[in-house]
Amino acid sequence: MRVLAAAGLAFIASVAVPDVSRGQESRCGLALVLSVDVSSSIDAGEYYLQTRGLARAFRRSILRDALLGLKREPVVATVVQWSGYHHQEQVVPWTRLDTPGAIESFAKRIIAVPRGARDQPTALAKGLQFAANLLAPMPCTRLVIDVSGDGVNNWGVEPSYFAERGVFDGMTINGLVIKGASPDPEPYYRDHVIRGPGAFVMIAEDYEAYPEAILEKLLREIVPQVSSISPTPTDLR
Repeated sequence: MRVLAAAGLAFIASVAVPDVSRGQESRCGLALVLSVDVSSSIDAGEYYLQTRGLARAFRRSILRDALLGLKREPVVATVVQWSGYHHQEQVVPWTRLDTPGAIESFAKRIIAVPRGARDQPTALAKGLQFAANLLAPMPCTRLVIDVSGDGVNNWGVEPSYFAERGVFDGMTINGLVIKGASPDPEPYYRDHVIRGPGAFVMIAEDYEAYPEAILEKLLREIVPQVSSISPTPTDLR
């Protein structure tokens, strides 16, 4: 992981910032929905590891430098919690991550978010639909849903239901699978969740491994070229 982070930082520093006109300054390069599973399979300690791990990633210098290096086509991001069929909530508003202060404020908001409905099943497809509806109107070059979870969809329709109706058109859905449950969610994420240009699955063998996995995942999403010098997601287990 440390070798990858060092290589990624060296690469990011060398990426030329595209020349954009003044009229495009209000646009963004990437709109990113960070969609976090808070269903009943996740206990209080695991929720803590997720939120602290996500906030910590945005405080790491390699990720901060990647965000700030995007200049006129910055990332805008939001955080969603999802669990049951009618239990999705945008818990951190859309934030333009183009200054150190904005990035730190985003991290603080993540830590401060109370957990949502914790006694619900895993309605993953509805969580993706909610995230897609937030993402669709964003005026950005790339639209990405970053979904983390430790289980398969076990309530309601499947993700294919919304995909067939065009809900995810023009978007990429990437998955971070937290291992340990039965059935193993990894095949499900590969076959039914990820979709769109460059979609991938990242693996965390357990919740303790989540902080490093989410950092690597965010780097791949924010600067896709980093994937050309990175191991495959399977190698990051």
